Amino acid sequence: MSGRTPRVLILTASYGSGHNRVAAALAHAFRAEGALPQVFDHFESFVSPVFNRATQALYLATLRRAPAFWGAAYWLSDHLPIWSPLLLGMNRLGMRRLARAIEADRPDLVVSVHPTPAGALSEMKRRGFFCPPHATVFTDFVVHTQWIYPNVDSYCVPTDEIRGGLEHRGIPPERVLVSGIPIAPEFSTPPHFLSARKLLQLDHEPFTVLLMAGAYGGLGRLGDALSALRALTPPLQITVVCGTDGLLAERLRRRWGGRAGIRILGYVQAIHLEMAAADLLITKAGAVTLAEAFAVGLPVVCYGSLPGQEASNQRVAEISGAALVARGPSALKDTVELLRSDPLLLQKLKSNAAVNHRPDAAQTVARHLLTAANGHAPHRP
Repeated sequence: MSGRTPRVLILTASYGSGHNRVAAALAHAFRAEGALPQVFDHFESFVSPVFNRATQALYLATLRRAPAFWGAAYWLSDHLPIWSPLLLGMNRLGMRRLARAIEADRPDLVVSVHPTPAGALSEMKRRGFFCPPHATVFTDFVVHTQWIYPNVDSYCVPTDEIRGGLEHRGIPPERVLVSGIPIAPEFSTPPHFLSARKLLQLDHEPFTVLLMAGAYGGLGRLGDALSALRALTPPLQITVVCGTDGLLAERLRRRWGGRAGIRILGYVQAIHLEMAAADLLITKAGAVTLAEAFAVGLPVVCYGSLPGQEASNQRVAEISGAALVARGPSALKDTVELLRSDPLLLQKLKSNAAVNHRPDAAQTVARHLLTAANGHAPHRP
């Protein structure tokens, strides 16, 4: 790459919002390092748009109506080897189209933020296709079998524990970088909470809670959480972010709209401001949301997490002392009351979260991978 602008291909997927948020953060970081990134949805571009839409709809329907089934599928796939015939080749979908695109465009570096393109790239390399240096960037706080392939050049992972897990599964330590989960650059320099509250026109004094449930707010239990928290006295200042779920936002506004101290929002672009203004975040355990909260020093209570990767993220956050878990409305009410009345416990959550405080993860990944790729000749058949 010496002497010219490096070109980076970033492969993502739209099952949930986390992969795309990580891809966008990486693209920004690569541009800041002087590279030219392109982001592609692997399933839309290299598998099939029809397949992409159908499987996204199935994924969301499963999470809404049969989350236990999703949890079982997640557990089973973690216990199947990547070469298992039971996977029906699903972990390398799009390999041939991706190989043709890479052969035609010849990027200097490929980065996957979803396991399927990582599997496709590994299979490309095994079969002798042209394959530039490529890396997998983890978007959860856990090791899962279907993220681990033998022909991946580099892994960028959130924590030392995941690095240890990869080494235990045979990945050489020199191929693993502990980077954190890449998040948007605005989380690197969050405003002071008083400044954030002023910008958002919030009262400065009340204990302020931010309620979230990811991009698809209806997958969480925001209504139950809000009902439980409204029973506390003195009242809290509460912001509810419903994401792209307009029906949920409208339903909550009909019930709670106009009540003092309650804001019902849809999708929020400047979520770092909402986090900076809050004393506490209540959310299901999406890894990117947790990483953003840790970056701004916001204590977390996990509530309404779904089976599968969210349950695993929640377990890691709870064990590390970076978050508390409330498993029902009554427990949520008691937990928030406890935290509001115990500043030392609230501060302890902040301190434990600081262990995973990596707001510059995207920059770390971009610099590391560009440096590594610059000294790595692409594999050519």
